[in-house]
Amino acid sequence: MGFLSPLVVVVLVVAFLASSLRVLREYQRGVVFQLGRFWKVKGPGLVILVPVLQQMVRVELRTVVLDVPSQDVISRDNVSVKVNAVVYFRVVDPQKAIIEVENFLMATSQLAQTTLRSVLGKHDLDEMLSQREKLNVDIQQTLDAQTLSWGIKVSNVEIKHVDLNESMIRAIARQAEAERERRAKVIHAEGELQAAQKLYEAAQVLAQQPQALQLRYLETLTVIAADKNSTIIFPLPIDVLTPLMKLVERKAGEPAPPAG
Repeated sequence: MGFLSPLVVVVLVVAFLASSLRVLREYQRGVVFQLGRFWKVKGPGLVILVPVLQQMVRVELRTVVLDVPSQDVISRDNVSVKVNAVVYFRVVDPQKAIIEVENFLMATSQLAQTTLRSVLGKHDLDEMLSQREKLNVDIQQTLDAQTLSWGIKVSNVEIKHVDLNESMIRAIARQAEAERERRAKVIHAEGELQAAQKLYEAAQVLAQQPQALQLRYLETLTVIAADKNSTIIFPLPIDVLTPLMKLVERKAGEPAPPAG
């Protein structure tokens, strides 16, 4: 019996230390309750508790990556899509995170799902596909305003996928093709307009200088004559023939030279 007494004492001391000593890492905090009432937030490092009288709940301060499951969303223009997202948040007030809500991870997950549906339901499909950054900010601000009372800070929200059914994908493809055709026609019309304006300006310049018109005509003939495999019939403008006709008339009016 004399041998067992020190052993029992050692066992009791070890059990006491095991129940009273806690080690918290740098990213952890301990919410300590004394007789069921909140006492203080302790950590990091070594934390000493009074057994039976005090209990501690560990809380991590690192950023949590929460994958929001795919949600069925009906857009403002009555298009049904499936959307999933990722939410990044962290605990900034361990006391509120433990006292104000039963399970802050589950509560934040459920709130993220309902907020995703409600925020995206206020926007058209085109906005979901082309303005994701703006929608991410809207969802993040809405979530952050509601989780603030839980001691949780939502730092970022990213929409991952917006899934459409096959018929909607084909409709969007047809719409995109029609938009490309419209742009092509507009560009072609603008090109025709610019070309017509340039031709009008060139015609005005050539009308002021008939010699320039003749030079342009001869240059065109040179270009056409480059193709030696073709036979080309082209009229001569009267302006070119006029000097030659005057020369012929003058020669015809001169008296014939005497014979011998």
